[in-house]
Amino acid sequence: MNHVFKDGKTFVDCVPKNDVRVILQQYLKQKDLPLFNLKEFVLTHFELPPEVASNFKSDVHQSLDRHIRQLWTILTRQPDEQKGTLIALPHSFIVPGGRFREIYYWDSYFTMLGLLLHGHVDMIENMVNNFTYLIQNFGHIPNGNRTYYLSRSQPPYFALMVELLANSKNDDRIYVKYLPALQQEYDFWQLGARDRAGANFRTVKLEGGEILNRYFDESPTPRPESYFEDMHSGKMSGQPSEEFFTNVRAAAESGWDFSTRWFADHLNMATIETINIIPVELNCLIYKLEKILAKAYSLDGKINESQGMETNAEKRLAAILKYCWNEKHAFFTDYHWAKKSICDQISAAGLAPLFVTGEDNPIIKSKVDQIATTVKKYLLQPGGLVTTTVSSGQQWDWPNGWAPLQWNAVKGLQNFGKEKLAQTIAQNWVSLNEKVFNATGKMMEKYDVVDTTKLAGGGEYESQEGFGWTNGVYLALKNYLKDVG
Repeated sequence: MNHVFKDGKTFVDCVPKNDVRVILQQYLKQKDLPLFNLKEFVLTHFELPPEVASNFKSDVHQSLDRHIRQLWTILTRQPDEQKGTLIALPHSFIVPGGRFREIYYWDSYFTMLGLLLHGHVDMIENMVNNFTYLIQNFGHIPNGNRTYYLSRSQPPYFALMVELLANSKNDDRIYVKYLPALQQEYDFWQLGARDRAGANFRTVKLEGGEILNRYFDESPTPRPESYFEDMHSGKMSGQPSEEFFTNVRAAAESGWDFSTRWFADHLNMATIETINIIPVELNCLIYKLEKILAKAYSLDGKINESQGMETNAEKRLAAILKYCWNEKHAFFTDYHWAKKSICDQISAAGLAPLFVTGEDNPIIKSKVDQIATTVKKYLLQPGGLVTTTVSSGQQWDWPNGWAPLQWNAVKGLQNFGKEKLAQTIAQNWVSLNEKVFNATGKMMEKYDVVDTTKLAGGGEYESQEGFGWTNGVYLALKNYLKDVG
């Protein structure tokens, strides 16, 4: 609460120099002394997290492709011992960059898109094996490999990582190899599905008996890495503190931290209600997990289990179409299960049903022209797709755009033959990445897609550079434009 460091994540990433109980005893003895200095105490008793390659200087005269090839080395971390809050992993991995010093769940899928194009299939396999290790040891993939992230996950892209690895090796045995981890991942998201009606953990039983998912977190306390911000916002919210902190943490699990998408009044953090919302993209990703599980069971000769997962996937897609199709906006939006009503906010998440299906789905195919019209009217900007239509100062809102949302949109539109719009989004985003790189020598975490002369802002911390998923999606979209081009 005293802002010893500018970024609250710095302290929880520090490593205690001796037993934390001894440090606490020392603190309690010293804290009320007249000359006590908290920062000096922290620096005496804790090792600061290392600043990796802080002296790295990019060369804007070289190609962006070459710059990213150099960055992979900078962003690579080797297996490490368990220390402080860090959870040791058995294999090397890529971090996003900046303050994000550990592996992150959903970031890693988009990073892998670039690793594949640069021939680093071994690193993709390492990262899939690390996530398998986390599933085996903790029952799920946490937000990142830190102990303070264990109570929540992130958008479930593990099945897509397995699919990417299997395709890159042209080896269907990969699906069978990771089948136990895929099933355990599914069980985590489905925990409580058979229990009482209403919400239970990450599942919600709806009025028609369908089961869909929401984001959640088991720990109703301030996030250690954003303790000051959560305590301050909690006092301002007027919500019961445990409810507020659960909603904040659930939004962190979504990866969209933060966005007016989770706010009851679509403006103020004080009204956050993430756990009341069934997010369209989460359920699309779990649909994809069910489809890949069905394939894995089939390849393993377990036909009953395969058919069961196919049935689950069909039911889920029918429920997504029933609850998340917004007739007013001709677009997919979230569903407010507590109010039993469709959410009114248009966001780039609404393209997720296109990303996980294809033209063989006649219902979605019949809506694609309307969806494309809505995208062009509300989301398409000079730098790519904007995240939402609300300007709030939150980083997952107007005017910011994010790499994963561009990729999902381009692939989804391509799945349904909307090549021209897909190419426009890809070209706008690629051009913006190149423009910012030429001006700054950096690949950024997020971008202002509305005014491409500005760097993106908003959020609890400064915009980070590096940046794993931006590198991956840039390379993948550049490759896509070359192929169609």
